[in-house]
Amino acid sequence: MEPQPTPAPTAAHAIETVFRLESPRVIAGVARIVRDVGIAEELAQDALVAALEQWPRDGVPDNPGAWLMATARHRAVDLIRRRETYARKLREIGRDLSLSAPPPYDEPADPDDIDDDLLRLVFTACHPVLSPEARTALTLRLLGGLSTAEIARAYLVPEPTIAQRIVRAKRTLAKKNVAFEVPYGPDREARLGSVLDVIYLIFNEGYAATAGDDLLRPGLCEDALRLARVLSALMPKEPEVHGLTALLEFQASRTAARTGPDGEPVLLKDQNRRRWNRMLIARGIRALDRAGATASGAPGPYALQAAIAACHAHAYHYEETDWRAIATLYGLLAARAPSPVVELNRAVAVSMADGPAEGLKLVDALTAEPALRDYHLLPSVRGDLLARLGRAAEARAEFERASALTRNERERQLLLSKLHSLPVH
Repeated sequence: MEPQPTPAPTAAHAIETVFRLESPRVIAGVARIVRDVGIAEELAQDALVAALEQWPRDGVPDNPGAWLMATARHRAVDLIRRRETYARKLREIGRDLSLSAPPPYDEPADPDDIDDDLLRLVFTACHPVLSPEARTALTLRLLGGLSTAEIARAYLVPEPTIAQRIVRAKRTLAKKNVAFEVPYGPDREARLGSVLDVIYLIFNEGYAATAGDDLLRPGLCEDALRLARVLSALMPKEPEVHGLTALLEFQASRTAARTGPDGEPVLLKDQNRRRWNRMLIARGIRALDRAGATASGAPGPYALQAAIAACHAHAYHYEETDWRAIATLYGLLAARAPSPVVELNRAVAVSMADGPAEGLKLVDALTAEPALRDYHLLPSVRGDLLARLGRAAEARAEFERASALTRNERERQLLLSKLHSLPVH
């Protein structure tokens, strides 16, 4: 049956929706042909323009994603043919060819190869040659389907700043001649860590916004969770991929309970756990099981963090939380991936398992850490422990310092409310 013409507003909405969902695969499919993610994105945009011209007139195709892919690939082939024609003409007049055509994209099969264009795009966008900020922006652009304006709004930075990061990232990949491929052997583990870190950073920015008036940015959490799920499907034998996916599923399950009616933060102990999403928790448990089943040795950092999140998920009431198990898991995490932030979290768990005095000892040992000098959660945690020990004056000073350090207005109000709730002597 021939597609029927679609009213312009309906077609425009369909195009926007389809392009956001399909653009990563379209860009990935074209990038394998042209070997340049910048050019691949331009060709995908050309296909979008063609859809905007044709779909309102001819109707939305039965398989719009396939239509976009075919259109973009045809343009990629035309581009290569023009390059080859130009190169042939140069040879005919005796000039050397400096721009060679890309290698054919039907490469010989390799038993260690993960033959998926989307996976190649993930590893390219998160290449260590790029800065972490550039990786995050490029990943959200190419794999999250977000516009430059949306990324800028999510991170509360000027749109030109994000645009420059993306442009420079594409130029760097081209200048460094970064191969559009999934790395092999030892390189894969090192590069995979970069990929997972970028996805985790995106989720964390949505889960606890660094700055601004809102505690949460659910859109970023959803984008990161979708990327993690895609990656776990593409790399089913990588335990840390499943570990990260499990962690994000567990964390996302609490979203509805983390803020009150006016957007104010709700602490873990005060959250209505009936509002935790049990479907996401079940998905997290399955992903964590897959991480364990595919691991050949000790669990990795993301699997350990997922196990900690699972302890919270299994407790239907805050009082049922197995803090001793959580403290033990943080100890394992500190040995596997040592960091001051991990030690701070371990101190909180120890304070719940063995009392605030024991936790305060661990926190006090972190006060000289340069990495935590401007980290608002250090004085915040120390203030909580001092308050539990009845040392209100010292706690007040810590909450004042924490409120001055945070750039998130919702967190600042929470810290000030803790300060004002302290007894005055």
